[in-house]
Amino acid sequence: MKKTVFGITLVFAAGLASAQHTFSICAVDPITGEVGSAGASCIENSRIISDVHPGIGVVHTQAYYIAGNQNYAEDLMNEGVSPSAIIDSMVANDIFDDPSFRQYGVVDLIDGGRSAGYTGVNTMDWKGHITAPTYAIQGNILLGPEILDNMEANFNGTTGNLACKLMAALQGAKVPGADTRCAEFDISALSSFLKVARNGDEAGNFWLDIRVTDVEGDSVDPIDSLQTLFDIWGGCDYTGINNQSTIAPTIYPQPSTDVILFQLNGNFDFITIYDVNGAIIYTNNLIGATTTSINCSAWQSGIYFYQLRTATGNSSGKIIVQ
Repeated sequence: MKKTVFGITLVFAAGLASAQHTFSICAVDPITGEVGSAGASCIENSRIISDVHPGIGVVHTQAYYIAGNQNYAEDLMNEGVSPSAIIDSMVANDIFDDPSFRQYGVVDLIDGGRSAGYTGVNTMDWKGHITAPTYAIQGNILLGPEILDNMEANFNGTTGNLACKLMAALQGAKVPGADTRCAEFDISALSSFLKVARNGDEAGNFWLDIRVTDVEGDSVDPIDSLQTLFDIWGGCDYTGINNQSTIAPTIYPQPSTDVILFQLNGNFDFITIYDVNGAIIYTNNLIGATTTSINCSAWQSGIYFYQLRTATGNSSGKIIVQ
């Protein structure tokens, strides 16, 4: 049974100057074993709230985020503690002995999905959380309860894989001022993120890990920017790295250190490579080419996305640089 909890108390506390003005969802797919996390906030780099454990579950620690609390939750999840017990223990053992300003969401894969949520009474309004067996949705300093309700409706009303459902949930929250601190910019938030891990993924190399770190000064909503990255990655129909369609390229070596070689299996016109923040780092004309090599020696280690374009369609996927 779904459970919804919310509050309307507004309290300011001396010494707590930096709240996480955030809406987020953590979710699992018991059929595929995927676990995922998505969110946005009117702060930079909102993805710090997300702790994804491949094959196990997800923990979100937000509202006056404290790394020590998140590390404690990470240890509990690795020990197999249930979501409700994780939250009970975090509330009882808050690193600063005041959980009233915290907000948590936890979900795991056990027994078809278990979840729990917590919203401290002193978390800033509007605040609340929604839980169901396979997801936990939470937010604070929001326009109102409709932000979380829209996220839930989109998540449950979208068909496709977990990544597709999480992206749809974020789109449900894309309302100007959803995080009220961003109302003056006429956008929902300043940063956004989406992660999905498959069983066996390693930290730092999830099946999907994209983020928009900060759009301050831009007119584009970070959820729309994230949607662009998601679509480049392959969107709702994508099934994995280098999806082998009839026009998908062969890419090697993977991971790459100095040079990436694309063996083109189609008549591509153009290649664009993006970093995880959606910035274009490489473009080139491919007309008539059967191969192309790219010097990546100066690139930072991490995940990048390529898009190959033709007159009849596109091919896109993920590459890794070490």
